Amino acid sequence: AGPGRALPSGASKWEIREKVWEHLEASGLAEFPRPVRGRIPNFKGSVQACCSLGQLGAFSRARQVKVDPDKPLEGARLAALQARKTLLVPTPRLRTGLFNRIVPPPGATKEILRRCATSQGIKDYSVPVGLDGKAQVDLVVVGSVAVSEKGWRIGKGEGYADMEYAMMVSMGAVQEDTPVVTIVHDCQVLDIAEELLDDHDLTVDYILTPTRTIQTNCKRPKPQGIIWHKVSSEMLRKIPILKTLRSREKQAGKDVTLQDEHPALANTNRAAIPNKKVMAANTQPWAAPGSAPVGQHDPVNPKLEGSDTITTVYVGNLPGSLRVSELKSALRELQVTPVQLSWQGAQHRAFLDYRDPGAAGRAVSSLQGLSLGGNALRAELARNQRNKG
Repeated sequence: AGPGRALPSGASKWEIREKVWEHLEASGLAEFPRPVRGRIPNFKGSVQACCSLGQLGAFSRARQVKVDPDKPLEGARLAALQARKTLLVPTPRLRTGLFNRIVPPPGATKEILRRCATSQGIKDYSVPVGLDGKAQVDLVVVGSVAVSEKGWRIGKGEGYADMEYAMMVSMGAVQEDTPVVTIVHDCQVLDIAEELLDDHDLTVDYILTPTRTIQTNCKRPKPQGIIWHKVSSEMLRKIPILKTLRSREKQAGKDVTLQDEHPALANTNRAAIPNKKVMAANTQPWAAPGSAPVGQHDPVNPKLEGSDTITTVYVGNLPGSLRVSELKSALRELQVTPVQLSWQGAQHRAFLDYRDPGAAGRAVSSLQGLSLGGNALRAELARNQRNKG
């Protein structure tokens, strides 16, 4: 039994993630690092699931294999090293370059190979691969929070796997037919509605679980490269290699306008002016260029273009473990993205600014009582809230 039958038919990506994380913990299937919430979850049986990789023809044929750094994929990294394949691992949060190549010392014993497959080993035995390293990836192994037999995949909500794949397309490292494998527990294989998929979402061709191998025969095209209008200046600032890819694509004549580059303001570098927070109301919240300083909240921000009135929503009872990225992901899933978010995590609250009262009202009704990290959120219009502090 998995969380599947408890899922409402119209469940959002965020609700699906919550259910899977909750189920893994409650059923005793969750493994270190815990809690699995907010992560690509490690699970009992991940080693068996990873062992099936060796039986895939796509793996036997592959010379260069890219495997994500998540803990449940450790067995997949080990399998690649033991088969003497070139193992590429994305650098954490893509802060430096795109991949590291894991190079075991000459004559490495099985014990050392095992260490090379761990997160510490990735640090100790890796060599960065430059953009011009002409990396050719023959097989991609990604972690997932949930996946469907049709190949639809839900990650942890930060978009890194989708972004890594798009960057590999942009670099010419993967082709249309490069197989993508994910490794999950059986309870993470669920029905996922196709309408939850975006055109930048990565789909998978094979799912390995502790008990079976599923070939999805997914026909939906994978991302065709970086969708620049979905990339924010904030992401560009955080992921240096994106800048290089962007200038290359610009030279090749592609439209590389970013999501928060308003035509009228295209010449100002807004990443350098964090307080200008110019965000279109429909942008993805991980694009918000930094949040307001803790404790300061300006309900009517004159810098928000065309803002005659801003309606502010108060969200309280946020769990201490919640990260701002998780709240932003939830807002994105619920389609109630604010124009500005002031995060006051230490006070277990946040303030969300909306351009019109209708959007603010929708946010209140979507967020009120929503369970995030085990806490039922409190949401209300902030005006009467201010006086109570």
